[in-house]
Amino acid sequence: MSKFNLIVIGGGPAGLMAAGQASARGLKVLVLEKKHLPARKLGITGKGRCNLTNTATHKSFLNAFANGASFMRFALGRFDSEHLVAFFKNLNVNMVEERGGRVFPASQQASEIVRSLIKWARDMGVTIMTDSRAGRLVIEDNSVKGLSIHGPDDTQFIEVQQIIIATGGCSYPATGSTGDGYRLAREAGHNIITPCPALVPLETQDNKVHQMQGLSLRNVQADLLIDDKKKTGLFGEMLFTHFGVSGPIILTMSRTAVQALMNKHKVTLRVDLKPAVDHAQFKQRIARVMHQQGKKKISNILKEFLPLKMIPVFLEQSCIDPDKPGNAVNNKEQKMLRLWCKELLIKITGYRSFNEAIVTSGGVDLKEVNPKTMESRKVKGLYFAGEVLDVDADTGGFNLQAAFSTGWVAGNSVGH
Repeated sequence: MSKFNLIVIGGGPAGLMAAGQASARGLKVLVLEKKHLPARKLGITGKGRCNLTNTATHKSFLNAFANGASFMRFALGRFDSEHLVAFFKNLNVNMVEERGGRVFPASQQASEIVRSLIKWARDMGVTIMTDSRAGRLVIEDNSVKGLSIHGPDDTQFIEVQQIIIATGGCSYPATGSTGDGYRLAREAGHNIITPCPALVPLETQDNKVHQMQGLSLRNVQADLLIDDKKKTGLFGEMLFTHFGVSGPIILTMSRTAVQALMNKHKVTLRVDLKPAVDHAQFKQRIARVMHQQGKKKISNILKEFLPLKMIPVFLEQSCIDPDKPGNAVNNKEQKMLRLWCKELLIKITGYRSFNEAIVTSGGVDLKEVNPKTMESRKVKGLYFAGEVLDVDADTGGFNLQAAFSTGWVAGNSVGH
């Protein structure tokens, strides 16, 4: 195989961006992709629509990072959402902005992003070797010397002085993200912060939740309690599923929940269905409605307070007779309704696997990577980009932007 100046391990957004940038600067670049096609995970992001980035201000963008905000400051300053949108516009891919500053391709097709990114990398002169994975990383005198490659037909060794590890994390392993980069980083002497699922649905054994599967709630306040103390909370949308809870606010808080569960803490979700009114106001409202509609059955009156799918579950849980008239509902039963609406408690017992996690929390320890170049502080010529780093953020396009930004920095730093 002809001589390469740089090998990029991983053909996702970070790897392709890094490879294209380096090749555009005159380096001879090889991308190793273990799957048959590059950027498979990119092709399914945003439910196939590809939430590419977010128009949030620089400060708000950094605030979206659960981990790695200070590390990402430089990369986002050099290559931000405006740069990314302009980059794709130059590739004839137009963007549209949706609610919450989310940016999508106008075609609403992630496949368009994938095709244009791969074509650009190849146009820049990048060689992409598919069905091939990295073997042993050779390091001598704290410098990269080469890499063995397991291809579809044979294993070969390539001498190279610069390598970018852009293998992704562990989420959606069917797309190729199976943690290979962590092994390579460990072999190079790097510390790995334990990877765990992030932006992931949460599980519960609470029967009332399972009975309400499919119910979507809007404009609710959900608080996450760790050992009965509020740790974080969000206002927005959530969803009941056959295994537990999901939806935007649940996914965003899941990192905190997962870490607490891993450390054997008690985790509880407290949902306020009526966050616009306090307990005292809501208590008065319940009493007033029960009085005004006193001759109606409680099962009908509850439509004033609860989504239809919730009503039979509440009645069963509270042991209230569905045919009971409103004027016969006593104070204790009214309190049960108030607490159900204002403080619905759900014990969280687990979380879904990497197969359902949007991103991975954990990865290469950021203290051991130079944020201005993405180069290892331990091994000369070794760089990192994308989700293999211990960087993760909220939903909304922030994680993909981080992949492109770190890839851009790494690709423009190699060879100097």
